[in-house]
Amino acid sequence: MQPDDLVSCPGVLALELAPGDVPARLSLERDEADALAAFMADDLRGLLPGIEQGRLAVVGAHFDSTELLRPGFPTYTTLDALAARMDGGVLAFGTHDGHMPAQPLAPEAALAGGALRLIPWTILVDPQLAETVGPAMEVELVGRGEAGERTADYLMRQLGMRLEHARYFSRHDLMALVCVHYEHVNLAPLWVLIEAALLSPEQTEQTLSAHGLAWRHADGHAHAQTPGQWLAEHAEPIGDERVHALAGIVFELRQYAALLSAHRIPLAFADSHYDADDAFVVETLAEADPASGQVRLYAHEAPGLGVIALSAAQLQAGHARVLANAWPLSPQLDPVCRYLAEHFGCAAQPERLGRVLLDKNGQLGVPEET
Repeated sequence: MQPDDLVSCPGVLALELAPGDVPARLSLERDEADALAAFMADDLRGLLPGIEQGRLAVVGAHFDSTELLRPGFPTYTTLDALAARMDGGVLAFGTHDGHMPAQPLAPEAALAGGALRLIPWTILVDPQLAETVGPAMEVELVGRGEAGERTADYLMRQLGMRLEHARYFSRHDLMALVCVHYEHVNLAPLWVLIEAALLSPEQTEQTLSAHGLAWRHADGHAHAQTPGQWLAEHAEPIGDERVHALAGIVFELRQYAALLSAHRIPLAFADSHYDADDAFVVETLAEADPASGQVRLYAHEAPGLGVIALSAAQLQAGHARVLANAWPLSPQLDPVCRYLAEHFGCAAQPERLGRVLLDKNGQLGVPEET
C-alpha cells in the first residue's frame, strides 16, 4: 500500500480542565509524545478493534477548537503528510529544541485560555479498513470514549494540569460539539459560516445574525454588512431603541470578527475599506470639499463597549456633512484614527461625544454648529 492510498480517520482527545486550571505547558518533547501515543494506542485499540492494522499518528500538543477547525484542516493535513512518509504503527510528533516539526502542529499561546483543550490524532488505514474504522469512530467514541487512567494521569503530570474529563471523539464529533456551543451562546449563524468554510468552501451560504446583520459565505470569505449598511436598510427601531440595537450589532460583529479570525476565515465587507490587521472597517460616503472647512473626527460611544464608531465630517454654516463612518472591531483606536486623518487631512484626535449620535434620518450624525 502506497502512502497516497491511505485514508485518514481524524479524531481528538478532548481534555476538560478543572475549573480555573491552566496547563503549565502546551506541548510535549519527542520522547514524551512517544509515551503519550503509546498510552493512546492502547486506549483506542480497546475502543476500535482492528485499528492495529493501520497507523496511529498523534500530535504531542493541545489546541483550542478554533485552531483545529480551519479551512483545509491544516493541522490534520500536516499530520497526515508527516505520518504517511514514516514507518511504524504508532507515530508521535513532539518538540525538539522548542520547535514542532511543522508550524501547523504548534499551538498558539494566544488561544490557550479555554477550559477545553484538544489533542489531535488520526488513524491512517487502507480504503477497505476505512469503511469500518470511520463509522466505528462515530459510534463508539461518542458513546464510550473515556480515556484510560494511565493516559489521563500522564497528561496531568507532564502538562501540569488537572482534568475533569479526557475523552476521545472523531473530528465530526468535535464539529458537533462546537456547533452546540455556538448555539448555546447565541452564535448559531456564525457556525453556518464556519461549517461552509470547512466543508463546502466552493458553495455560497447566507445567514442572518441574531441581531439581524446579513452574512454570506462565498469565495472563501465571510462577507458581512457594515453596521452603517444595516442602519441604512432598517428604518426601525427609532430613538434610544435604535441606538441600543446599533450597539448590539457592533458588539455581535466584534464577536464574529474575533472568532472568524481564530478560525482563519477571512472577513470581507462590500463597498468598504477593511483593514484586517488593525481590525477596522471604513465606509466612505463623500470626499472632502475644500470649500467646506476643516474635517473633524467624532467618536460615538456606547455603555460597556467604548467607542463603537468614528465619523469624519465637515461643518459649515450650521450644517454637518458626514464624509465617512468607521467601525473599530477592536479596542485599538489609533490605527483607524490615523487612517481617517491621512485620508482626509485632519487631526487624528477625535472629539468624544459620550454617546451615539443619530441624525433625523436615523443615521450616524455629528453635532451641528450653532
